[in-house]
Amino acid sequence: MIDILLSIAAFIVAIGVLVSVHEFGHFWVARRLGFKVIRFSVGFGRPLLRWRGREPGEKASPLSARRLPASAEPEASDATEYWLSSIPLGGYVKLLDEREGPVPAEDRDRAFNRRPVWQRIAVLLAGPGFNFIFAIVAYWLMFVAGVPGTLAIVGTIDDESPAALAGLRVDDQILRVGDRDTPTLETAALAIVDELLADGVIDLTVRGANGGSRLVDIDVRGREAELTEPGALFNGLGFQPGPVLPAAVGELTSGGAAADAGFEVGDQVVRVDGQAMQSWSAWVDYVRARPDQAVAVTVVRDGREVDLPLVIEAVTDADGEIIGRAGMVVDLALAREIALGAQTTQRFGLFEALPRGVAKTWEISALTVRMLARMVVGDVSVRNLSGPINIAAYAGDSAQAGFGAFLSFLAVVSVSLGILNLLPIPLLDGGQILYQLMEVVKGSPLSERAMAFGQQIGVLFLIVLMSFAFYNDLSRIFG
Repeated sequence: MIDILLSIAAFIVAIGVLVSVHEFGHFWVARRLGFKVIRFSVGFGRPLLRWRGREPGEKASPLSARRLPASAEPEASDATEYWLSSIPLGGYVKLLDEREGPVPAEDRDRAFNRRPVWQRIAVLLAGPGFNFIFAIVAYWLMFVAGVPGTLAIVGTIDDESPAALAGLRVDDQILRVGDRDTPTLETAALAIVDELLADGVIDLTVRGANGGSRLVDIDVRGREAELTEPGALFNGLGFQPGPVLPAAVGELTSGGAAADAGFEVGDQVVRVDGQAMQSWSAWVDYVRARPDQAVAVTVVRDGREVDLPLVIEAVTDADGEIIGRAGMVVDLALAREIALGAQTTQRFGLFEALPRGVAKTWEISALTVRMLARMVVGDVSVRNLSGPINIAAYAGDSAQAGFGAFLSFLAVVSVSLGILNLLPIPLLDGGQILYQLMEVVKGSPLSERAMAFGQQIGVLFLIVLMSFAFYNDLSRIFG
């Protein structure tokens, strides 16, 4: 219940911040260009707090910025009203517009529909633009403070998988994907998806355990839709991110199966019944699945291989299932050493971090646009669409991980919000921009009938889009 409440709270904060940033973009540019802004509201519904500011260029006076009673309704000629409203899920900007009601003669030239087309487009672009600016600032702050991450190290590799056939090896570190450096696993994953969508061939520059570098090309052409399913990328490529924790014995249970078989602390399991054992987790899974079975184990001890016969003990777990147990504990000191060795931090100076923030925002934006475009033609799975349930879950997880993780989440969602609003769909900023461009081509405003029809199409599209997103959310929850 606490996790659910945290997810809801984090979701409300995220949506409230990002939509308010978006609407502030519209508001700020509209005011600078001389549009009449009737209201700027943070949140929806009834106002909890409201006040009236002064117009640009107006001299300050006792009446130019004052609180209003909640029941007061402003006249069109009044200065801008500012609301803090009861439903904290975003906000809105209300501009003076003759299409929404009568406008006083003295304010007619400040109505939205009377302003030059380029100014209207500038106001419409400002909302998404401020979302991109927010992402740049967020990444800038993160790079200045330091972004913790994990090195892009290859873990276990599946036999006969695309990664294995391409020659990828355990403990390889991915240095570059295509022409991009990959200092962290996150940057490597994003670059791999980008390469996958480009031509289906993933070009890796890796450094092996011996320190030498080499090129590895993973060919997965024709599998783009499959590999872009949520959570399917690394499984589909045939490797898991590392580093690998080897099956090294840190402690033996007195009287356990391993102790009776002659295992010693420090032994590292490398093969079982002739099958390579790449990691501690693979060894645990192998043992659990074979209660009461005799297996032939090869360990490395003091630099040489030793063969040991092991009869796996049968025990009953907490769920009443009979499983196998060897009676050994992982080498915790080695596990800590490996984990710490894989950690890294991206930190830059105040001025160097800004272009890094711009580049990161551009990278996320380009990948999002490419994903959407390939989704339309069926090359990318539509299951990547996330609805409010999944976004709330991500918000809660990132909030629990700390401020840096939550800020990174906000940056990604802000980019997505900016791109979504630029789509040429009525009801969205991109659709309204399309209306303005059509007015330029036509030489006169579109008819109310045409605009109403466009609004209906936009509503239908958004309903279909949200239905897909909700379906994806529910399918992730219920499997």
